[in-house]
Amino acid sequence: MNKVITISREFGSGGREIGKRLADELGFTYYDREIVEELAVATGLSERYIQDISEKGIYPHSFQFGKTFSTFGVLQSNQTEVFVKQQEIVKKIAEKGDCVIVGRGANVILKDYKSMNIFVYADMKSKVNRCKIKATNCEEIQEKELEKKIRQVDKNRKNYHSLISNLEWGKKENYDLCINTSNIEIKDVILSLADYIREYFRRTEVEK
Repeated sequence: MNKVITISREFGSGGREIGKRLADELGFTYYDREIVEELAVATGLSERYIQDISEKGIYPHSFQFGKTFSTFGVLQSNQTEVFVKQQEIVKKIAEKGDCVIVGRGANVILKDYKSMNIFVYADMKSKVNRCKIKATNCEEIQEKELEKKIRQVDKNRKNYHSLISNLEWGKKENYDLCINTSNIEIKDVILSLADYIREYFRRTEVEK
């Protein structure tokens, strides 16, 4: 079975950077925005709309969280198509070869694929600082506004995760590795993380 790493992350924690750097170090294929692009092609919907569904929690209020992909009857047809197609695309990616997949509920979708599931988090100060560095208009963004945005995005990600799984988003017991990026340079820890992951997969192979 292919080696698959999924990255779930708090907004501003650097999860995307960890995913990309790990993929480069391990020689894995990296998937993030590529999934949205493929979904747009498969559904004929805009990338912005698809991003809103998966990141901003756009779904009917009448929907009961904690349900599986088989219970999409109450969702609107476009939303149903996005969720179903996303599941198909993520599984197809995992079957192609060794890879790192950021977001998209991949840890839930690939629960039967023995993926290594990572959760990346950080304290609010570190997340705000990282957002300021990444933002092109950081001079115009007040710290309180950034904190509000970070909390909202994390709330949306938690809600989206609740939509597709009964497992709690961000709870350590639901991941194979949790990484606190507070006050660290991500590039400085990638080699150590890569060694840990190699050992993780080695032990997984031995246990089979």
